Amino acid sequence: MSEALAPAGFPPGPPLGLAGWLVLPGGIQYGRLSFRGTIEAVDALPEPLETGPRRYILPGFIDTHVHGGGGGDTMDGAAGVQTLARLHARCGTTSLLPTTMTNPWDRVLAALRGVRDVMRLQAEQRAQGQAPSAAQVLGAHLEGPFISPGRLGAQPPCTLEPTPELVQEVLALDCVRAVTLAPEVPGVPAAAHTLAGAGVRIGVGHTRADGPATAAFLEALAPLGRLAATHLFNAMGGIEGRQPGPAGALLAHPAVFPEVIFDLQHVHPLSLQLARAACPDRVMLITDAMRAAGLGDGESELGGQGVTVRGGRATLADGTLAGSVLTMDQALRNAVAAGVPLHEASRMASAHPARSLGLTDRGELRGGQRADLVVLDETLQVLSVYIGGQQLAPVPLAPISP
Repeated sequence: MSEALAPAGFPPGPPLGLAGWLVLPGGIQYGRLSFRGTIEAVDALPEPLETGPRRYILPGFIDTHVHGGGGGDTMDGAAGVQTLARLHARCGTTSLLPTTMTNPWDRVLAALRGVRDVMRLQAEQRAQGQAPSAAQVLGAHLEGPFISPGRLGAQPPCTLEPTPELVQEVLALDCVRAVTLAPEVPGVPAAAHTLAGAGVRIGVGHTRADGPATAAFLEALAPLGRLAATHLFNAMGGIEGRQPGPAGALLAHPAVFPEVIFDLQHVHPLSLQLARAACPDRVMLITDAMRAAGLGDGESELGGQGVTVRGGRATLADGTLAGSVLTMDQALRNAVAAGVPLHEASRMASAHPARSLGLTDRGELRGGQRADLVVLDETLQVLSVYIGGQQLAPVPLAPISP
């Protein structure tokens, strides 16, 4: 593999190697990876004779919908983005999209600028050869304010209609990779066309649209770019035989990548099985994590609203689910416990999110891919993480104030 393909700043020298149970797209095989900044070889090895603890090697997780963690939140700006990216990297996430909340427009733009600043800082650090201490920030997920005021979920009541001027302000920042829209909001169809044309993934969510309206919206956008279902089954109508609702339309469309918050609070295991059956090559695990992720039970905050975390369940004062405290390694463990084979759960956490964003350089263990790796023990707990071929630097987490 040409050294020129390695991510900038990777130290010179012989390739690194990891041996263990490789979680490949088609199954699990004992073998060895050789890598620098990218994977240079994937070699099968005879299965070991000893029956000691297994070590699994997977592609690093890609979280396309994460608000916060470790005390930081995307809405805090650059410091919050850095904090959440450090927390989630320790849990196996190697790439992510920090996600905004519906807030006053100036605060949304400030948050997007914070994401852009961290992207630039990380690029400089890679060029200087610094060992990574956080997941790579690929861009922002703009969740709101272009959503239905009747399907806010835990979003604050600051919705807006997407005028051409607002859409151009978003695009001018050159950092938004995904957006959540409600099809029925005035101005959304035109805004979706403009955003999709600029390469932004369009997600349907926080919507009161019915099934036929959602299906028509998807059909109009399908030729233009990539489509997603924002936290499928949540903040949208349910599925009935005569009223398929937006969830039914999203599951039925062959190009939609459904996001699933599989924390066992937001989505029932049977609903996950339904999504797998309908979209076997497209279901994505996400965290939708808030700033309290990684901090245990207690009081926290989401978009200026008080949140209580008890037993892994985050709620507003009125009992509304308020995002999650999930991490991607726990989402993977939950999926496997629900009957999803490990190699399929791995695709849901890596390959499918990569494809949803049009990324071809990560998400699988094969030659030429970025060496974004997570090593798990036999109970699927994280042992080590590699980002661009470099092992994650152990940086203590220091929660920041909201």
